[in-house]
Amino acid sequence: MKRILVTGALGQIGSELVGRLREVYGVDNVIATDIKPKEASEIAQAGPYEILDVTDADRMFDIAKTYQVDTIIHLAALLSATAEAKPLLAWNLNMGGLVNALEVARELQLQFFTPSSIGAFGPTTPKDRTPQDTIQRPTTMYGVNKVAGELLCDYYYHKFGVDTRSVRFPGLISYVTPPGGGTTDYAVEIYYEAVKHKKYTSYIAKGTYMDMMYMPDALNAIIALMEADPAKLKHRNAFNVTAMSVEPEDFARSIRKHIPEFELDYDVDPVRQAIAESWPNSIDPTAAIEEWGFKVEYDLEKMTEDMLTKLRQRFFQKELVGV
Repeated sequence: MKRILVTGALGQIGSELVGRLREVYGVDNVIATDIKPKEASEIAQAGPYEILDVTDADRMFDIAKTYQVDTIIHLAALLSATAEAKPLLAWNLNMGGLVNALEVARELQLQFFTPSSIGAFGPTTPKDRTPQDTIQRPTTMYGVNKVAGELLCDYYYHKFGVDTRSVRFPGLISYVTPPGGGTTDYAVEIYYEAVKHKKYTSYIAKGTYMDMMYMPDALNAIIALMEADPAKLKHRNAFNVTAMSVEPEDFARSIRKHIPEFELDYDVDPVRQAIAESWPNSIDPTAAIEEWGFKVEYDLEKMTEDMLTKLRQRFFQKELVGV
């Protein structure tokens, strides 16, 4: 990667990935795009930025050609809970945007990345240490999008030679971007509420295990995969990656080491709970480790300490400026 176009750049992953890419590849070499106006984000104002609706194929092609990019990182999508509430919109945006991005990559011979998800698995998938290659029969629109996306990226690699690459992200936890409609968002909200109110009501039931990852590890994984030797990649679309398998009580125990009075109770959302129960308890990242050296820096305890420290700093700074 030398010159990179990022779609959905103001979303959960993009808001942090764009900054990280600009640190590594240079500010002018990372072109952020999103449907929001430039004034909506510091990221948009800090370097090249273009307004882009990813369902507009011509506009995407023009931006990629004008900036002479060699890579597209396609992030624009509706997440799991939002997609379930608006399935037709999710199909049109998630699949239409992906096809457009792949067509641009094909026409301009670009390297390509788009994230898949543990949502690509379903209730008939093996629950524990889910293999890289296994049954994928999701029961959500988001999951259907992700499975179709993995297959479509494989098709563009085999049919047209597009250098497509992807990972199946677990729940991503970040102190930078607020939750955006995902089933695993409780794992972000719990830290925000711990710092603000020292209590949290979880919409996911006690004992519901899901894979999670701290955002810095997710960003490093994208860069490591995109820089990996293509000759070593057997599974391009998409690699299992994970850092931890946790349930709500695990977060609470970790938080209480820093905030002893923290309280956790439950008011389960049946829609998001059903989605969570259709996903694996834990997944096996062996293929990613062997094929491109995947590794993580943060376990639950290290992530909790960093999340709480960063959120306290953030809220304290807001109080100082009267926000």
